Order: sequence, then C-alpha cells, then structure tokens
Amino acid sequence: QNYPLYIRSVPTENELKFHYTVHTSLDVVDEKISAMGKALVDQRELYLGLLYPTEDYKVYGYVTNSKVKFVMVVDSSNTALRDNEIRSMFRKLHNSYTDIMCNPFYNPGDRIHSRAFEHVVNSMMMQVC
Repeated sequence: QNYPLYIRSVPTENELKFHYTVHTSLDVVDEKISAMGKALVDQRELYLGLLYPTEDYKVYGYVTNSKVKFVMVVDSSNTALRDNEIRSMFRKLHNSYTDIMCNPFYNPGDRIHSRAFEHVVNSMMMQVC
C-alpha cells in the first residue's frame, strides 16, 4: 500500500524533502519489480540497486519476499560507499525488520517503534556519515 512504516533522516530539517524523494522512488521500485517479473520471485537476492541518482542524492532500493520495500537515500558526495556496502546495509535492515515481525506484540502494518531497529538504523547512519 506504499505507506511508510519507518522514516529516519539526518538532519531532520530536510525530512519533508526526503519523504517526497522516498515516495517518488516507490514508482521506480514498482517499475523494476514489474520489469524483472518472475526472475525476481526466483532470486533470493532482492537488492534493486541504484534506483536513480539526483544532483545531491543517490536513492537505493530493496524489496523483501513479502513485498515490503526499503528505500535508502545517500548523499551523492559520499564516494566511500560501494554497492556491496549498501547491499549489506539492506540485509541488516531486513534482518532487523524480520525480528520485529517475529514479535508477538507487533501488529503488521503499524509504524515501527522498536529500540533494536532504531539502534540498527542509527549504527548504519553513523557508518555513512
């Protein structure tokens, strides 16, 4: 349904801009999924790679088997991040999301309010900065 379960940005004054960027990138995610078709279902790796670059940011995407979409926006000036590092970050996010889904007190579709998930996100953001 493409509504956000978790959004985190640093610095927070650009949060609305990032929210818009993430929503526009969901169209690109849907296009990539439909272009891959059945090949995507057969693969275990669901990393979509670079969705689109802008002048200031690079937008990456990842889709789980249950069609949950992760979108990451990274500063374009950060040349230290390589494709393999972004891929491993998405795997960490996916594993942390799986842990949340295994929590019997979490209702699927609710916003994510988990200290463990937030810790994973914060550690990734520190790695990027």
